[in-house]
Amino acid sequence: MNAPRSPVDAKPPRMERLARLPVFFALTGRRAVLAGGTHSAAWKAELLSAAGAEVDVFAHDVSDELLALAADPPDGAIVLHLRAWQGSDLAGAALAIGALNNDDEASRFAAAARAAGVPVNVVDKPAFCDFSFGSIVNRSPLVIGISTDGAAPVFAQAVRAKLEALIPFGFARWAEAARRWRDAVKASGLPFAGRRRFWQLFTATALREPDREPAQDDYDRILTEAQDEGEKPSAGSVTLVGAGPGDPELLTLRAVRALQSADIILIDDLVAPAILDFARREAKKMMVGKTGFAPSCKQDEINALMVGLAKAGRRVVRLKGGDPMIFGRAGEEIAACRKAGIPVEVVPGITAAQGAASRLGVSLTHRKLARRIQYVTAHGADGKLPSDIDWASVADPVTTTVVYMPKRALAELAATAQARGLPADTPAIAVAAATRPEQEVIAATISDIASKLDDAAPEHPVLVMIGRALAQAAQDQRPLTSTPAPQLQSPASSAQSRPR
Repeated sequence: MNAPRSPVDAKPPRMERLARLPVFFALTGRRAVLAGGTHSAAWKAELLSAAGAEVDVFAHDVSDELLALAADPPDGAIVLHLRAWQGSDLAGAALAIGALNNDDEASRFAAAARAAGVPVNVVDKPAFCDFSFGSIVNRSPLVIGISTDGAAPVFAQAVRAKLEALIPFGFARWAEAARRWRDAVKASGLPFAGRRRFWQLFTATALREPDREPAQDDYDRILTEAQDEGEKPSAGSVTLVGAGPGDPELLTLRAVRALQSADIILIDDLVAPAILDFARREAKKMMVGKTGFAPSCKQDEINALMVGLAKAGRRVVRLKGGDPMIFGRAGEEIAACRKAGIPVEVVPGITAAQGAASRLGVSLTHRKLARRIQYVTAHGADGKLPSDIDWASVADPVTTTVVYMPKRALAELAATAQARGLPADTPAIAVAAATRPEQEVIAATISDIASKLDDAAPEHPVLVMIGRALAQAAQDQRPLTSTPAPQLQSPASSAQSRPR
């Protein structure tokens, strides 16, 4: 039996090292100095003016682009000084930009700017830069900056192009509406929770109808809804969320929304840490792990904690690895919520079997080799192989069987399956940490999968897939010196399939 374990607060992961600190300068009405009159200088002048800066350009010769910009700037004035820059020109500037080809002059400009206490950038000369310009996605006042620290500008441009395609241009109107309405929301008398709810409803509307103009009617409706909800007693809820097998990109959009709106997240040990990067930073995070053959929180305690928090008005997310409805004790947690009158919702996730199959490039239901798929657990309530496994279905040649939690009982399961008619050369593949960077794959047959898994001794969660549909994938995973996988014939067309 597992040793008892109490829920504990989960420490948020430390911020990974940043190559650059992304900051956004407020430049409206402030002065920026630009040395140089080239095409590159014109582009920087346009950016600075668009951000509201008053731009002083110093150069003996200026390009046609700069002349045109000075005549018709995007926002802040662009003033051309047809002479070389001087150290005194930098006094009081917010930023200093140099479009200078000569390294000696670039070095002198950077030194003068720093002596004046002005952040400096010299175009295409990172050694002289205090900051850099990234690629920009402009839905102002929504602005997204992208930097690769100068390592791969083309890659940054590709990311920008991807974001441009994903983010509707109409978001600019909604972001501007948010700026107009923010003071009114603060003055509305809504409490903190009500104001937060206003912005949640606002965001939902913007995402649903990004391309139309926000109107005063939208503000009035959203404010009324937030006020109405605020007058009701604070109602908590529970959402069971499938975190998938580990790769954060396999999260569903609904799962991300649930994580970003949670007050408290109760986390299983099997959840990949990277998943929590999508959670609301202010949400309290607690580990309530249940790990086979290791200290685990009791299910009754988890149920009581979940229900108690929801009764206190909290939005609780119960975050589970894979899909919560596949060997995740979701039934017990749903029943506990319903008994307590707590609203409960389930957000499905990609289960480990699907994730592992996708990485192997194998179809678990091959029309010639497998008519059905079944999930079984090798870990019963007592920690042993369950006594109620349908062995005839495991031995059925038209079935792909996926075994969850198999580590301790796999040898017994494999031996019993063979004794009940499963051929010893049936392909079997064990996958640890499916879809994660540390994924391990062990290919074998049902006769030797247990010993090979013992030899590999993976530290991460494991599942084992068994069946004819895995023949090619098993052969692809074996070393070149191994015996080729047997050529398996399609099952007879009269073979019966069982419903899932």
